[in-house]
Amino acid sequence: MSQVVIENPILNSPYKEPNRHFKFSEEGITNEITESRRVSSYFVPIAQPKKKAGAKQLTLESEWTQDRVKENDFIKRIRNQISTWRKGNYVGIINVTRQLLEYWKNPDRERKLFFVRLKRWKPPFILHFIEKLKGIK
Repeated sequence: MSQVVIENPILNSPYKEPNRHFKFSEEGITNEITESRRVSSYFVPIAQPKKKAGAKQLTLESEWTQDRVKENDFIKRIRNQISTWRKGNYVGIINVTRQLLEYWKNPDRERKLFFVRLKRWKPPFILHFIEKLKGIK
């Protein structure tokens, strides 16, 4: 496996939803940039056989394969629903909540919130949206 050196790993603004990421290949991370948000996925671990005395330790080179990386479909559906709701101007929220979200997202605000912080604070305000999300399994 060849080592990839990425000079500047920061691709996205901390104040906006991520929209670019470094692509992964069968060998691992590459320096190729993909123009989309990285999908939520996880690596399916497979237990190694027990070592025999004097046996060499296996390397990770042959273990990084796409068939062991699984996309998290539930998170994908949640992200899509929230994105649609966000683009629809948060249909169904009360005025006070809308004003608070507008204040938090105001580009002229002196101390802007990072996207991840704003994303973290939204769930208490989207509890009414949970009924719609219950249909997502």
